[in-house]
Amino acid sequence: MFFKPNIYKQIYNKIKKADTIILARHVGPDPDALGSALGLKQIILDNFPSKKVYSIGNPASKFNFIGKIDKLPEDLNNNEVLLIVTDTPDHRRVDGVDPRNFPNSIKIDHHPFVEKICDLEWIDDEASSASQMILELVFNTDLHLTTEAAEKIYAGIVADTGRFMFSYSSPKTFYLVSKMLEETKLDITKVYNNLYLRDYKEIKFQGYMSQHYNITENNVGYIIINDDILKEYDVDAATPGNMINSYNYINEMLVWVTATLDKELGSYRISIRSRGPIINEVAAQHGGGGHIYASGVRLKTEEEIKKLVEDLNKVTKEYMKNL
Repeated sequence: MFFKPNIYKQIYNKIKKADTIILARHVGPDPDALGSALGLKQIILDNFPSKKVYSIGNPASKFNFIGKIDKLPEDLNNNEVLLIVTDTPDHRRVDGVDPRNFPNSIKIDHHPFVEKICDLEWIDDEASSASQMILELVFNTDLHLTTEAAEKIYAGIVADTGRFMFSYSSPKTFYLVSKMLEETKLDITKVYNNLYLRDYKEIKFQGYMSQHYNITENNVGYIIINDDILKEYDVDAATPGNMINSYNYINEMLVWVTATLDKELGSYRISIRSRGPIINEVAAQHGGGGHIYASGVRLKTEEEIKKLVEDLNKVTKEYMKNL
């Protein structure tokens, strides 16, 4: 048994008592956000078929295979439902609801603590993913895991660990995944195909990105992608961020950044990754946050992006002095 045994019981009891449950996650969802929320929804319905469970937020068409996003009924009373927020450290990034308006709520998150937004919070910043935490919850309570739920959970774990290549893949990660494979009929090849099969236009767009990264004197790579480029390659604003881990092994880049204009929201989606320097503190200074090697932020202008790059450049310079 891992972590604090009491937290599993507290979360399980809240789920068991609630008739209606809303599951929320962060804006601009990745497979872990979707896998943890939709996976937990499936787990709850598999174990408590009579409950009403809604997984909400804006959809991400690239990850439709993980599950369907729900619309909330208009007559729901916040005081009568249980809200569960996964993979999100602060209220600003929760998609679709403000968790501070729900008196009965749970947060399950693997990001470093930012603020308390729910009345019961389970935070484990050593976990590889929020999906891993959902799996841990299942194996430490009376919840039963089906193959359908396992597919969603596995997609989240695989994506956030980079197919188990990142340092967040701990012995606990491998133990829980091994137990999941033993207890379900999970077809991992099917999950990998869904996650990594891509249209040819995306491969061509990745080629464009590879050719247009700017690299600073202190090994920070960055690219700013505006709407005309997205239209030329017929890809959406989420595509560059989804590709960021493809640049993990370029010798000349210790830190790399994709900045993509999201025309609908009038801001740039910024994804930041690192192969050594700690970057989440810089992201926080610019209104974002995340993990020490994987962070994100939204900025309004190219000038703000270049200031972010400048600050990251200082971090990598200090890092290289100590190598």
